[in-house]
Amino acid sequence: MSPEQLQTDYARIEKAIRFLDRAHARPPALADVAEYVGLSEAHFQRLFTRWAGISPKRFLQHRTAEVVKRLLRDRRPLLDVTYEAGLSGPGRLHDLIVNAEAVTPGEYQRAGAGLVIRHGFHPTPFGDCLVAVTPRGICHLAFTEPVSRRAALARLAHEWSGATLVADQAGTRAAAAKAFPAPGVAPTPGLAIHVKGTNFQLRVWRALLEIPPGSVTTYGGIAAVIGEPKASRAVGTAVGANPVSYLIPCHRVIRATGELGGYAWGPDRKRVMLTIETAAARPADAGAASSAA
Repeated sequence: MSPEQLQTDYARIEKAIRFLDRAHARPPALADVAEYVGLSEAHFQRLFTRWAGISPKRFLQHRTAEVVKRLLRDRRPLLDVTYEAGLSGPGRLHDLIVNAEAVTPGEYQRAGAGLVIRHGFHPTPFGDCLVAVTPRGICHLAFTEPVSRRAALARLAHEWSGATLVADQAGTRAAAAKAFPAPGVAPTPGLAIHVKGTNFQLRVWRALLEIPPGSVTTYGGIAAVIGEPKASRAVGTAVGANPVSYLIPCHRVIRATGELGGYAWGPDRKRVMLTIETAAARPADAGAASSAA
């Protein structure tokens, strides 16, 4: 699929989810959604299945407002999820897919001095993004909307002010492809990320890595997991400072009220991510979706 096609597909999917979120009285028919995004029903069906790897019938069953309420009602402590998965303990869960490595205290102080960071802009299922890599992994991933490419590069330069930044589209393509596998393709274990943060930020980011796809938690839930139950506001700040969006899944944190909460790359993108992850993670809903659509 061409980069232009990816961008067009994402824009239409985002528009469709906004339409669904406004339809509070009853889920609209698939034909209504297709008409709203300017496609025939058959074309929209092909588009969505190609983009998400699931059918639009299942998508219609996962309107964001209802999904978030259910996830919030069903959520369990992150440590319970970790042990139920049969892992050796907290901190092991993220190793299955994302292998996170933090800079050393000395490297943190030097802000990347002596380090070469290669970067490039790549299309993804969630829009255009900037991917930056060090020899130890992806150190920065940021979407370019609602900000510009120039602003995304400025943020990278600020975070790694001592590093040498080198534009390398070809050299970062493999990392982008591994971060965003094709629809229906399972993520490859061992994706390496190389992050720079304070001790508190690193604790928050490690907790985020333990939230499975199709699940959510709250800022207060993260605060409790890291042993700082009164630090919800500080957790929110650390979540917002996440340097590798999507890979460290800050989009899976919502407010205790059930509202989505803030997201640096826009609430619509957060809705898209949660809706698709939830639909993909809950195959038992497929039958209900088929009868409802």
